[in-house]
Amino acid sequence: MVVKLPRIGVFGGAFDPPHNAHVALARAAVAQLDLIELRIFPTGEAWHKERALNSAQDRLAMAQLAFGDLPQTVVDAREMLRPGPTYTLDTLRELHAERPGAQLVLVMGADQAGSLIHWHGWQDIVGLAAIAVAWRPATSGSASPSAPRILPSPPPGVRFESIELEPTDTSATQVRQRAARGEDLGALVPPAVARYIDQHHLYRPT
Repeated sequence: MVVKLPRIGVFGGAFDPPHNAHVALARAAVAQLDLIELRIFPTGEAWHKERALNSAQDRLAMAQLAFGDLPQTVVDAREMLRPGPTYTLDTLRELHAERPGAQLVLVMGADQAGSLIHWHGWQDIVGLAAIAVAWRPATSGSASPSAPRILPSPPPGVRFESIELEPTDTSATQVRQRAARGEDLGALVPPAVARYIDQHHLYRPT
């Protein structure tokens, strides 16, 4: 008899701020990937971003407001507490040690998947976790994702899965730009996040 391993989703990002597309991806991952839990990881020190991120305190608070009520979802602050640059590989290794009987599933959008080979230790990442990608229709067509489309020399056993998700043009950059102009954010972020941004005057010109 084949033993089915419990599956834990891993969804990381700067969440500066978390927006409706992030929340939609989290919902879809829980609904479609047979997860017992989806852990949300706001980035600590983002080694790959040229701009400085908003404070960890604000980004964590917004992540908790955006994802806190989603079923089977937990916001995990460990990357913000870890000194030095944030690497997904370190988080996966920690989770693997904590839950050795679980299968880890790394959740990401198509843009992140396209840059996967530039991630720190990507060869080890794909060995530790299945990669679940929300493909845009123009990217995936009718085909399922496969390692050669993302990884030029995929290691043996790499596992890719698809997440069905309605396409959206919402981005954190767009949210920050609208917030800087004092425009309404109601169509882009969860209401609680919009209130937090307004109350704390985030992304406004200094």
